[in-house]
Amino acid sequence: MVSPIKQEHWLDENGNPAGGSSFGCGFAISWQNGPLNRGAKRKEPNGAFVENIIKAAIGRLEHYQTTKFACKENADALANLQRALACCNARTANREARQVEGTHQE
Repeated sequence: MVSPIKQEHWLDENGNPAGGSSFGCGFAISWQNGPLNRGAKRKEPNGAFVENIIKAAIGRLEHYQTTKFACKENADALANLQRALACCNARTANREARQVEGTHQE
């Protein structure tokens, strides 16, 4: 049985994503709050990014696939998580090409 997940997702005064938290049995995520900026003004992350959480789930399913619990369903879940990660990475590459990555510019 999957336990419930409690989540809060915040917006800043301009309606931009501004952190939050997600937690449930065995995990707690504090989401990145605010942009990292660019160039000399670049900041260190203060929270998790969706890409990192997807990578963690991929790692766990890859581990399962090396055990007696390997199965088609895990392989399908892995493929979908890898597609999700590719989509997130494509979004980042697109934003970087437009030199808006790390900002709240669209």
